[in-house]
Amino acid sequence: MTRKILKCTAAALALFGASTVAQAQDVTLILHHFMSPKSPPHTKFLEPWAEKVEAESDGRIKVELFPSMSMGGKPGELYRQVRDGSADIVLTITGYTPGVFPRSEVFELPTVHQNSALATTQAIANNFELVADDYSDVHPLLVFANAGNAIHTVDGCVSGPDDLKDKKLRTPSRTGAWLIEEWKAEPVGMPVPALPEALSKGVVDGALLPFEIMPPYKIHELTNCSVTAENDGRFGASVFLFAMNKDRYDELPDDLKAVIDANAGVAIAPQVGQLFNDIEAPGKKLQAGTGSPVNALDGDATAAINQAGEKVVARWIEEANGKGLDGKALVDAARAAITENSQ
Repeated sequence: MTRKILKCTAAALALFGASTVAQAQDVTLILHHFMSPKSPPHTKFLEPWAEKVEAESDGRIKVELFPSMSMGGKPGELYRQVRDGSADIVLTITGYTPGVFPRSEVFELPTVHQNSALATTQAIANNFELVADDYSDVHPLLVFANAGNAIHTVDGCVSGPDDLKDKKLRTPSRTGAWLIEEWKAEPVGMPVPALPEALSKGVVDGALLPFEIMPPYKIHELTNCSVTAENDGRFGASVFLFAMNKDRYDELPDDLKAVIDANAGVAIAPQVGQLFNDIEAPGKKLQAGTGSPVNALDGDATAAINQAGEKVVARWIEEANGKGLDGKALVDAARAAITENSQ
């Protein structure tokens, strides 16, 4: 409905020959996402991306951003919106639509993803053939990872998996839920925008999420300890999809397709990966600034946590094999790609 209103408004302006539209954009693209307009991905990635596309197209492409699900729907509906064309472009998390991206899940697995958004994002971009079949219904602009999940708790710090027993923890994905289950805790699935209320009302005792979420959603005011593995290791990650409607891309003239292509895939993977590494620091600083510790587990606790992670990987391989995929080959390829891009 929002899309139709926007189109009608644009058409009316053109019909009446408004002077400001005399040199209007050839194309207006609607970009919808679930994050706050104050979040770093919006202000430091999506806004600059839209401006760059507009500049490089000499103003012929206009990108209108709609953050915070302002076009309607829930975060889990974003993939359907871009697939079906109610939005031209979306930024979403693949874990919000479980089962749709079976290959891409490999890059969110604990002990596969380590702690670098840059390494994992470049690994995906440089080896996109590993996951390409997941995106046949859309035109992917970039598939990337964040820096990875730390454990944030409301009541007390975690020194190992035993401290997590029976806690209710928010998970961003089903593989995150498997990891929480291995810790003998209870996973609660929810998108990030629902987390502050869940924490404040005691619906969950903590969460798996990166530090970059803390500033826009004030998670540091709702938790009193954050924990990583040894050497800032993380407990899995979220895989993001930045994608365009396939028909909308196909109908662009070749010169405008070239502008989109120049701002997609391997061309932007290093910058986006580094951005998602860099935006971890402010969240860590905010948590520490409240007097709450940001701890790293010792070697023994990290080994115990990783043992649970390896069980998740084994479970994922078995399931992937049941879907006709070679799960072990995907895990081995993903690990090798991340290692190669960590140099």
